[in-house]
Amino acid sequence: MVAMKSRLFALLLCASLIPAVCARAKTILPDSCGDDNTRFDVKLLKNQPPLAPPADGKAQIIFIETVDTNGAFFTTPSTRFGVDGKWVGANRGNSYFVVSVDPGVHHVCANWQSNTDNESRQVGMEKFTAEAGKTYYYQVMMKRKRSMIGGGPGGGGGTITDKSFSFSLLDDDEGSYRVKASMPSTWTTHVEEPQP
Repeated sequence: MVAMKSRLFALLLCASLIPAVCARAKTILPDSCGDDNTRFDVKLLKNQPPLAPPADGKAQIIFIETVDTNGAFFTTPSTRFGVDGKWVGANRGNSYFVVSVDPGVHHVCANWQSNTDNESRQVGMEKFTAEAGKTYYYQVMMKRKRSMIGGGPGGGGGTITDKSFSFSLLDDDEGSYRVKASMPSTWTTHVEEPQP
């Protein structure tokens, strides 16, 4: 009887902790991003239209996501991109989208959209001055590499997975190549309820 009560208590304790464990912690993001509760459901388009030049008097930013799994299992990640404190879109996998901006100083941001704390803290940001008629290529590069550790003949070892997230401005040649090697993305957004 005592053992049954102990098991029941342990079960009730575990059940009460599940919401706390499952709740996604709010990520503190730079001012150049958007609200952490805004989430993107990204789809890739099969047909790649030719890229148009920037509209008269405007500059354009092409946000690119490139994923390198290096043979390691990697779910297709999504990255949200912000300009001047507002999310402007998202990519998933090897994809891109285009945003038109006014000339002047802008603050751009990239954030790995994930329900895992460690991944959702991955943020890149940069300040730049846009000139009318120019195109700027910003890339998030995600890498995952699986390595063997320990062991030797007879086993006993394991694997470790290294993840990296980088955000950078590409030159025109590499940027246009990355666009050609990617698919355009589209998305829908939804806002999650804030966590207490």
